[in-house]
Amino acid sequence: MAILYDQQQQKYLIEKYAISLMPGLQLLAPKSLNNVQLNLLIAGVEQERLIEGKSFSELSNVTQELKQVQFEVKSSKELLNQEFTKANLQNQIQSTPFSVVHLATHGQFSSDIEQTYILTWDSLLKVRELDSLLRARGESRTETIELLVLSACKTATGDKRAALGLAGVAVRAGARSTLATLWTIDDESTSEFMGELYRQLDAGATKAQALQRAQLAILAKENRPYFWAPYVLLGNWL
Repeated sequence: MAILYDQQQQKYLIEKYAISLMPGLQLLAPKSLNNVQLNLLIAGVEQERLIEGKSFSELSNVTQELKQVQFEVKSSKELLNQEFTKANLQNQIQSTPFSVVHLATHGQFSSDIEQTYILTWDSLLKVRELDSLLRARGESRTETIELLVLSACKTATGDKRAALGLAGVAVRAGARSTLATLWTIDDESTSEFMGELYRQLDAGATKAQALQRAQLAILAKENRPYFWAPYVLLGNWL
């Protein structure tokens, strides 16, 4: 949607509107992030990995991205490389009331449920496990994950059987909103984008406004939609 172009005004839609996608009519009650203290769990895999016979390339800017996020939001817990295991992720999500969970890693969506996953250090976190993890958090805590960010991976792509991939699973499992990407994106510009996103959230912008402003910051430097257009917000826009 962000890439739609008005020939008369010579502007992209994102230059005029903040955009959020709705997975269906049933959503958690809208709640402004302004009323919630930003407390982040940030996790990522930067190094090259070979897991279950699949090779995953290095994401050389993950450390920089996580540092950028931590600079903008002071209350955070980091799981990087060896610390980002399935067990550690589950323990942190279930034990601490994080309002935002930020995962910078490879991921894939497919109509084959066994080929739908995000990469942790030692395993592929399959979609069923992610769903169970988020649902268990909802059962054990009253606080809801306000925003799940799936960064540096093609996590919103899908097919006719489930058009919004892992992002949709996250919303259905109880996260109020998910930010994901429609295609594999540039590692360096992602770091810059995420820094601006959290700067805007920390300043009081809504999720949709923060997304729009972060996209416009990239657009101002690089007009090609490849760099700024893949980001989509699914769910609650406040």
